[in-house]
Amino acid sequence: MAAMTDAIAHRRRRSPLRRLLYVFVVLFIVPIAAAAGALATRGGPVHWRDYDRTIESRLLSAAKEPAARIMVMTGRTRGWKGAVATHSWVAFKRENEFRWHRYDVSGWGQSPVRLNWWPPDLWFGEYGHVVLDLRGERAQALIPRVEAAIKDYRWDNAGDYRIWPGPNSNTFIAAVLRAIPEAQATLPPDAIGRDYRPHAYAGMTDSGTGLEANLYGLAGLKVGWIEGIELNMGGFVAGLDVRRPALKLPGLGRIGWERITGPAVD
Repeated sequence: MAAMTDAIAHRRRRSPLRRLLYVFVVLFIVPIAAAAGALATRGGPVHWRDYDRTIESRLLSAAKEPAARIMVMTGRTRGWKGAVATHSWVAFKRENEFRWHRYDVSGWGQSPVRLNWWPPDLWFGEYGHVVLDLRGERAQALIPRVEAAIKDYRWDNAGDYRIWPGPNSNTFIAAVLRAIPEAQATLPPDAIGRDYRPHAYAGMTDSGTGLEANLYGLAGLKVGWIEGIELNMGGFVAGLDVRRPALKLPGLGRIGWERITGPAVD
């Protein structure tokens, strides 16, 4: 009888750990596997040399759009990592300016920071999805801070780029968004590297609407109005959007009734 009681007590002690393991599998392992499987059924990733070069920008030229504008956009990364990760960039123009300024960070070349590598809304033959789109006086007022964040980006030397956990392209755009918290924007959960910091962090979220605790971008928790509730495990993010109800899952991104990003339009 004593042995049976001990066995029951042992199973009870283990059950919370089992439940945590089940939650981890459901929130992280299953979505990642599903995203990879979906990419495999489409024939796998398209090689970067084979992207559609006939696709053209949907945006008006800067000369035909007098108002100032700031856009942050994302697109799937190349290769198999595109099953679970997106690349992000920022494009802007001042009032009455005749050209766009698009900034990306890449993992090759002498400097990771690239200017006008692609048209403002394209990424390897695909249209980017808009995370932030500001126009007019509000955009004009924030452009100097966007430029300052780009200039002050600390990982702008050859060799600084690191795919995981960062600093990468999403680390760069996260730094830009932190410079303009009144825009109240955050990168999607599959923008791996957005949470990377070279140190432990506890403080306000990027949008300034909540609190965050983060350990080098490898583990963390966010609770905020714009971010919702987000749990970071190994750079992958799962959570809940409470402002516009939806689940956030690794690889699958945001799953909800309302789509909050889409291709850029004039």
